Amino acid sequence: MPSAGPLQPADPERLGAHRLLGRLGEGGQGVVYLGRSEVTGEHVAVKLFHAPAEGDRTAPETFGRELEMVRHVARFCTAQVLDWGTLGDRHFIVSEYVDGPPLSQVVAEDGPRSGGALDRLAIAIATALVALHDAGVVHRDLTPHNVLLGTDGPRVIDFGISRALTGSRTMASKVVGTPAYMAPEQLEPGELGPPVDVFAWGATMVFAATGLPPFGNESIPVVLNRIAHHEPELGGIEEPLRGLFAACLAKDPALRPTAREVLDRLVGRPDTAE
Repeated sequence: MPSAGPLQPADPERLGAHRLLGRLGEGGQGVVYLGRSEVTGEHVAVKLFHAPAEGDRTAPETFGRELEMVRHVARFCTAQVLDWGTLGDRHFIVSEYVDGPPLSQVVAEDGPRSGGALDRLAIAIATALVALHDAGVVHRDLTPHNVLLGTDGPRVIDFGISRALTGSRTMASKVVGTPAYMAPEQLEPGELGPPVDVFAWGATMVFAATGLPPFGNESIPVVLNRIAHHEPELGGIEEPLRGLFAACLAKDPALRPTAREVLDRLVGRPDTAE
């Protein structure tokens, strides 16, 4: 059985049609459990979100409607969303279990990626973004923590969650995302589209190649100021990846390539390569 920590006394024993076997981790959004489907018998990952503040509660029907979109995302390079529901006023999402560590952990323990390993990682994550955007889904929080290096290749997880929790395409009163990987437009009110994911892809790949995000990892105000006003630090990244990463990190979202253009450049299609 996959490795997981024990359940704590306050943890539920099941969510929906899924028996919980242990804890895989806990973060700012909620707790992730290892579960087993009572229908298929397969292992699943179940994310139970923390109880929202009174004014931040999203109706179950809105939550489900937004997550229904992610069912249309092609399954290659992503962890498929299988089910969702509520426990009291807390939402949960059930997704395909990926047996592998996050990119953030691998880089911290083994160092930055390079050569063919970096190329394969870049192509896999870009492919996942193409699948998401083709299905009309914007991730809005792509980071090294949300890329799992499974035994069958990298998988992007937690897509569609931020919009499902807010029920909105726009950034309004709260910042949604991980500061070091957020695009400048996520700091201002307005609609958030696929370019925010392309920016996050560039930032994630810089981390994979150097071990540091392109705008540093100091305090949140310092990082956000750099994102808004400074050029990214690209370390010793060589061309052609250096130029591609820089293009994805453009301040103006209109100047960034699309995810499909990124993928085309990575695989060297002559009509898009520079």
